[in-house]
Amino acid sequence: MYCFIDYRTTKEELNNLYKLGLEPIIIPKTSLVYEAINGHVDIQLNILSKKDKLVIVSKDINKNFLSTLKDKKINYILSHNSLGFKYPNDIILNGLILENFFIHNLNFTDKALLESQKDKKNIHVKQGYTKCSILPIREKAIITSDKNIAKELLNYDFDVLLLPPGDIILPSLNYGFIGGTGGMISENKLALFGELSNYAYGLDIYSFLYKLDVEPISLRKGKLIDRGSLLTL
Repeated sequence: MYCFIDYRTTKEELNNLYKLGLEPIIIPKTSLVYEAINGHVDIQLNILSKKDKLVIVSKDINKNFLSTLKDKKINYILSHNSLGFKYPNDIILNGLILENFFIHNLNFTDKALLESQKDKKNIHVKQGYTKCSILPIREKAIITSDKNIAKELLNYDFDVLLLPPGDIILPSLNYGFIGGTGGMISENKLALFGELSNYAYGLDIYSFLYKLDVEPISLRKGKLIDRGSLLTL
């Protein structure tokens, strides 16, 4: 299984990903967005279909990255628009794609991404950094610190763990988003860039995961860090 990771991912994190049977594909640095997110997976890429090994990537992404995708027989489409330094131009690919739902600020979703999700239930939320803000555990079970996202998804009978913001590292900013701290790597395993024991609301997440029969796995020692999600294919 492949996983997409920020170019700033550490050797410790990389080694632990390999131990879990994952083959990392590094998202390159882009100059089109600000430093804190210039290697974040969920800014430059989104996974459209695991079955078809299909992703959407920023139209301006490094051409060597596209060659890597071809070499690994990963299919891709390009975004319609380019990323931009200022919001909302940096969040055009930052929607949450689920099997039956697509969640984003639909006013700002890239046209190519939106077209790819037309057969799903599209849910509009105010938060443009949607994937950053949501850590999906199951199709309809998520963790977020965004009250408006939580409120909207409860209307669709989602199981939502709403946590206070903060206590997540994101260099050069005050704090990061919970959605950027990891991702599901199998049906019952959640990989995290940090330890829940070093997170202020770790016990709440432990309880939520236990209820869903999901095991958390730490990829690094210390506090949680926002690396722009861990997306697997």
